[in-house]
Amino acid sequence: MRQISRVLIAGAGIGGLSSALALAKQGIKVIVCEQASSLGEVGAGLQISPNAMKVLRKLGLESRLRPFVFVPQHATIRDFKTGDYYLKVPLGEHASSRYSAPYWHLHRADLHRVLAQACLEAGVELLLDATVTHYAKNTELNQVNLFLNDGRTLSADLLIGADGIRSKIREQMLGPERPTFMGQVAWRGVIPVSELRTTIQPDACVWAGPGRHFVSYYLRGGDYVNFVAVEERSDWQSESWREEGDVEELKRAFAGWHPEVSDLLASASSTFLWALNGRRELSTWHEDRVVLLGDACHPMLPFMAQGAAMAIEDAYVLAQCLSRYSIGDALIKYEQVRKPRTTKIQQMSKANAGLYHMHGGAFGKMKLKALQTVSRFVPRVIQSKLDAVYGYDATKDISSLP
Repeated sequence: MRQISRVLIAGAGIGGLSSALALAKQGIKVIVCEQASSLGEVGAGLQISPNAMKVLRKLGLESRLRPFVFVPQHATIRDFKTGDYYLKVPLGEHASSRYSAPYWHLHRADLHRVLAQACLEAGVELLLDATVTHYAKNTELNQVNLFLNDGRTLSADLLIGADGIRSKIREQMLGPERPTFMGQVAWRGVIPVSELRTTIQPDACVWAGPGRHFVSYYLRGGDYVNFVAVEERSDWQSESWREEGDVEELKRAFAGWHPEVSDLLASASSTFLWALNGRRELSTWHEDRVVLLGDACHPMLPFMAQGAAMAIEDAYVLAQCLSRYSIGDALIKYEQVRKPRTTKIQQMSKANAGLYHMHGGAFGKMKLKALQTVSRFVPRVIQSKLDAVYGYDATKDISSLP
């Protein structure tokens, strides 16, 4: 009972393009408005877990992405000094078999490029230099109007706000509210393997330490190593969400860590610095013919590596709902299906910050030791928690989704 033929999307990030492709495959005309003057993605690596891969496969992208991936063998948590393993969960073939989809590492730019090309082939119109200012109901035509800063006005049956944590669409819908600084910053970078002074394990590795943690994993078939270094701070003053970082400051912050970390950082010549921000749970994700998706409605700390995955899941579930119900009912169903899951992942991500940063001093170290014991002797407990995240399949009939 679909009642839409034309959709506008604000934002051409991973979530916006995934949504555009999912809708275009239903024969819907989609126009994506992106404020940047060229189409591309900043950032570095992404961990694309099986739950996200099920959607990307359904969208026909698995074979296109395969040349760019690295397949990690384990998900690990290691001690920042000794290198001891607190957790070592198999991925690789084990993940593919258990979850019926692979666990891949991808450079964000590769995923974005493949998504953009697939969108263009599906007939999606991508407008660049198209900065959104506001939207308004068009009651006469039973549509929504979207206004751009160059004076253009676009109309459609539905507007999707996929414009990130500082979403203009969210702000108009729910009122102005600055994102909440979560007391942490993240350095990110990519290093060619040819420039490394050490060997990095072929895993998705978290190095846990007091007040900070370090993540390392391979990209692009093992030709590059991606790193994310997170440090707790209370003095962040910059208004920028992303700026060039001081590599020497980064090295000092992680001085004395395990040689695999310090030697990797010794090869780093540049880095970018992000403030990690969040928002309180929104009262609603939709209003009339306008709906939010991804970071626009549920930004999360990156400590479950699920930010992109949640936006990809959102995109597919929203498209399913719109193909099944009238617009009003579809948006209600979309929020009912997605909000509990994304809220749970947000909570898990926030809890992991305390674990990775050994909050509580000796007690924090004891929690990691307890995790080590459980993972060795009762691995099914750990596996069940991962199953709830990675085993989810957003491509199932929406009536069967929790």
